[in-house]
Amino acid sequence: MMEPALWTGPIVDAHQHFWIPEDGHHPWLRPEARIPFRYGDYTPIKRRYLPQDYAEDSRGHDIRATVYMEAEWDPADPIGETRWVSDLAARTGRPNAIIAQGWLDRADWPEVLRAQAGFPLVRSVRHKPGGPAWPGEAGRSLMADEGWRRGYALLEGAGLHFDLQAAWWVLPEAEALARDFPKTLIVLNHTGLPADRSEEGLHGWHRAMARLAEWPNVAVKISGLGRPGLPWTAEANGWIVRETVAMFGPDRAMVASNFPVDRLCGRFDDIFTGFKRILAPLPPEDQAKLFHETATAVYRPVIRPRP
Repeated sequence: MMEPALWTGPIVDAHQHFWIPEDGHHPWLRPEARIPFRYGDYTPIKRRYLPQDYAEDSRGHDIRATVYMEAEWDPADPIGETRWVSDLAARTGRPNAIIAQGWLDRADWPEVLRAQAGFPLVRSVRHKPGGPAWPGEAGRSLMADEGWRRGYALLEGAGLHFDLQAAWWVLPEAEALARDFPKTLIVLNHTGLPADRSEEGLHGWHRAMARLAEWPNVAVKISGLGRPGLPWTAEANGWIVRETVAMFGPDRAMVASNFPVDRLCGRFDDIFTGFKRILAPLPPEDQAKLFHETATAVYRPVIRPRP
């Protein structure tokens, strides 16, 4: 039996980064910086990564637009990052939408939110809420903090989404956000971080994701599936990708590269050809949603002629 043909249509990459570490705006990318990192040693990505680098990495794939994700720029200057990325987009045609940095529990958040919402490419904000480091550990994430939730409540009036990066064991708190703020779209990053591939770990991940998927104002980005010291393969990640699509449906799921971070786990072609192999059995209309249409609907990328 012939294998189904791989997707050759347009792609919106729903999660990627640009940076110039030597400019000093990213504390975690400074030469001396060593933060705990889920992929282990991240020294290889401490180098500039700009649209021309992305174009070279993504060669052979029909990338129509990209969505820039805030990259932990100096937290004292969240607007500086958005200004820099907006200028990059104006000069190069990439990115085509922006997820901006936001600190929802800070006193200046209303002012920062107004400024971020004023940039034409900003569609969403991200503030990693933290929380317990492993399942069963005591504690709560910022999603349970009333001051943080008051900041979250302002997103609806600004017309912005919320990009959530959180481990699967704190997703019940995200359910509460979805319930209490039904008009704000939550876009879960990196597939809920299923790093523990043991039977118990995958069972816990699946249960938490299935519950979150019941809320219609939650979408998911299928990305960030690498593991330290292991190559990115369709065989290793296929079940997680297929189950995520089954839980959320193609209308609320989208694939993304997380480049250049996921370069630590594989080449761009490894990851996107892997996605194409995993998703090839689906009807073409579902593949179109996962690779292009859902991200287009969520992030409304602005397509400019590129130099």
